[in-house]
Amino acid sequence: MHVKLALIATAVALSAATAAIAGSPEWSIFAEPFITNAHAQAIDWQKVDDTLGRKPAVSGDVRRYGFPRSDLNVTLDGVTIKPSLALGGWVAFKPAHGGAMVMGDLVLLETEITPVMTKLVQGGLEITAVHNHLLRANPATFYMHVGGHGDPLKMATALHDALAASKTPLTAAPASPPPAIDLDTAQLDQIIGVKGQNNGGVYAFAVPRRDPVNEAGMEIAPVGPMGVAQGINFQPTGSGKAAITGDFALTGDEVNPVIKALLAGGIEVTAVHSHMLDEQPRLFFLHFWANDDAAKLAKGIRGALDKTASGKS
Repeated sequence: MHVKLALIATAVALSAATAAIAGSPEWSIFAEPFITNAHAQAIDWQKVDDTLGRKPAVSGDVRRYGFPRSDLNVTLDGVTIKPSLALGGWVAFKPAHGGAMVMGDLVLLETEITPVMTKLVQGGLEITAVHNHLLRANPATFYMHVGGHGDPLKMATALHDALAASKTPLTAAPASPPPAIDLDTAQLDQIIGVKGQNNGGVYAFAVPRRDPVNEAGMEIAPVGPMGVAQGINFQPTGSGKAAITGDFALTGDEVNPVIKALLAGGIEVTAVHSHMLDEQPRLFFLHFWANDDAAKLAKGIRGALDKTASGKS
């Protein structure tokens, strides 16, 4: 994601922190990139939680709020897509000099794009991408990446008002144990090379890149919540099969080797595009889809991961 900040004398107001995946803002050069614990603790996060109407998942100094499109019944090739497979909108806040930076990926219907975009822009946030992740889905869904820097409560208010222009549920559903994963998850862990997690009945992997991704001299971390890990999701579809989707975060020279590896593994490439506007190294995000034997697909994904600078534990 990319928030363009002009260099002005009041560096306190305009210095910025990292940005991410699922998007990354463009920041001007700033003098004090690292944030003290005292500064981070000075933010009244309870007010942000109250404004957004939910509690975040906290990882390091990043607070990530989920906005799944649980209101939608989206099907693709006969598969009813769980929100955590491909409909999990989110926004993440990271303390930054002068307040916080925010980035996110909102899941929208076609008719919701302009009303939500208008509210975001009016609220001082920036749009860094609008695009598809899936093909043939019914109804079609689109993904709007956003970014901003400043007062976290003001940005939370702008995000709430923008989402209110869509039918995104603004009241968080009560927490409940996720349904069991009807797959050999130990086998999937072994093939992919990292341990997955049960995310709402979807078995989800976040495979980090070996080299850091930076924004204006600051490392984008943690990579999973900030959207710059290889995200791979398996939704069981019965008899050992799974529908898979997600995205690879790739440098330019990795894009076509990964495409070839996925196609060789029987996995469809559904989109290649940017999520951010100014990150180093430059990244492209490749989305995919398949519904087949889970172990077979995991091997196809592993073959694609081997074409990237991604770690395998």
